[in-house]
Amino acid sequence: MAEVVTQEKSGGKQNKKPIKIDMTPMVDLNFLLLMFFMFTSSFTKPNVMDLGLPAKDPNPIPTNYDIDYRNQITFIIGKDNRIFYHQSSKEDLTEAGLKETDYNGLNVSKIISNAYEKASKKEIFTIIVKPTDDANYKNFVDMMDNISISKKEQYGISDIKPWEKKVYENVIK
Repeated sequence: MAEVVTQEKSGGKQNKKPIKIDMTPMVDLNFLLLMFFMFTSSFTKPNVMDLGLPAKDPNPIPTNYDIDYRNQITFIIGKDNRIFYHQSSKEDLTEAGLKETDYNGLNVSKIISNAYEKASKKEIFTIIVKPTDDANYKNFVDMMDNISISKKEQYGISDIKPWEKKVYENVIK
């Protein structure tokens, strides 16, 4: 409520004339502005990456075979945007066997294709991705994109094994 106070010099009394302000149009204007800004602003969609996980099979077929190192390729995501790969067993992995490449989709796809062609059982060929503790999320997403480009459906994400970590640390020194 607003009031205007006026003084009259005659008589020494103050005359108060109350002024009433109707706030209803102001509230209506606020709601109109609020709706205007809500409808004209753009809402961003969250960026999500689909890992394409398979559905659970109600009748799984038991598999009693070990994946031979020739039927898989392992990528180790390291620090400083570095990526290494190998196709070696625990006993065969050496510093020379741990090769380095970059995140270029053509290079990774070519490496995966070459490994797939050399696989003795192509139906169980698997790509294994092992990020180290120093790897960053962007490099992991780039690697998953490269696997998607290569159109290979069997892949796994695992922790780096101690024997791989030992060779990896010797290579990055």
